[in-house]
Amino acid sequence: MSLFAPDMSGAEGAVKTTPLAERMRPRSLEEFYGQTHLLGPGKPLRLQIENDDAASLIFWGPPGVGKTTLAKIIARETSASFIEFSAVLSGIKEIKAVMVDAEKASQFGSRTILFVDEIHRFNKAQQDAFLPYVEKGTIRLIGATTENPSFEINAALLSRCRVYTLRALEQAEVLALLERALQDRERGLGAWELQVEEGALEVIASYSSGDARNSLNALEVAARLAKGRGEAVLTKTLVAEALQQRVLLYDKKGEQHYDLISALHKSVRNSDPDAAIYWLGRMLQGGEDPMFVARRVVRMAVEDIGLAAPEALNLCLSARDAMHFLGHPEGELALAQAVVYLALAPKSNAVYKGWNEVVADIEQRPAEPVPLHIRNAPTRLMKELEYGKGYQYAHDVEGKVAQMECLPESLIGKRYYRPTQEGREKLLAQRLAEVERLRRGQ
Repeated sequence: MSLFAPDMSGAEGAVKTTPLAERMRPRSLEEFYGQTHLLGPGKPLRLQIENDDAASLIFWGPPGVGKTTLAKIIARETSASFIEFSAVLSGIKEIKAVMVDAEKASQFGSRTILFVDEIHRFNKAQQDAFLPYVEKGTIRLIGATTENPSFEINAALLSRCRVYTLRALEQAEVLALLERALQDRERGLGAWELQVEEGALEVIASYSSGDARNSLNALEVAARLAKGRGEAVLTKTLVAEALQQRVLLYDKKGEQHYDLISALHKSVRNSDPDAAIYWLGRMLQGGEDPMFVARRVVRMAVEDIGLAAPEALNLCLSARDAMHFLGHPEGELALAQAVVYLALAPKSNAVYKGWNEVVADIEQRPAEPVPLHIRNAPTRLMKELEYGKGYQYAHDVEGKVAQMECLPESLIGKRYYRPTQEGREKLLAQRLAEVERLRRGQ
């Protein structure tokens, strides 16, 4: 399977049926846009290609940044057969059949690059099937993934591959490839001789979120709209009509999901309302489940605001209810209100830290019995066993604080809750000091 199709990029039939993004796929490193941190002079991936280093690779990055294209360029540069798998469509049977063919070909000096798109979708058994062939050098595996390889690829396979992280294209790089597509008469839209209103390509570049494929698809839609209407100029209005809706880089089940909620939480914690509301918008406009966001906002209220502003919890629960009641898009304003309030509220993680210490002590210490004096004694036998003996009813003593310990013996004197001097918690700190004084009988 070689697997480069014949070059029909200049044929009228190909132009009509093959998407622009596919026709404009770079054929060499010189045509490739982006990833200068890997492909610039003296950079690691470029050196590996130039030195014909046969190590297997994992390309990790968002969609449309050139993972498949780079694999094909490497195959051309190294004169290797190129076999492309999709982890969505292929199983172990197909993998093993290709491995056998590659092993036979290697005996005659032929090299095979096996490119696996969305390799993270292969299960453990399927990934394990590659191992012996990668180890022997029968194939050179190049995997592409949008997910963090540390979590999605078997450690054994990952240890035999070099991982390269690809980045979303910069706006200038997207603009350059759009301009090339407009000028290229062989594979692009040059034969249509379209003019471009100033700023129109910038609209596409901005809306593509660094995805080369999306930007070229958008350009093609806009160009076909213009041609169909007999217009010779791509205007910003026409481009906006072609785009319809911004292409936001957001995977609700992938790493972006966790990166953005992390950015939101840390912006709130750092009292930055502008960043917090921006990351909230990125998530909601990207299609995130608003109830997931609401749950995390409630978590922020109890983890980072705590008793410094205890009303924050009620506000966040109300925002959740408003989101549920109003739905999209009206309810999003309630979440935005809650997020801005949390960002500006006084901060305390005293309860959060204290709770973590409690959990750690429960896990690491023996489960001690409840002290006898604070046990209930509903039966005569329990009273005979001195359940409740020595209990002091707090309402009957001065200050409503009895001089008795309620923790197990080994934990007497332990302090889990240590209030800060922030917001309302400053008053709680004063109250705690008073309670401790009363408990000592002072």
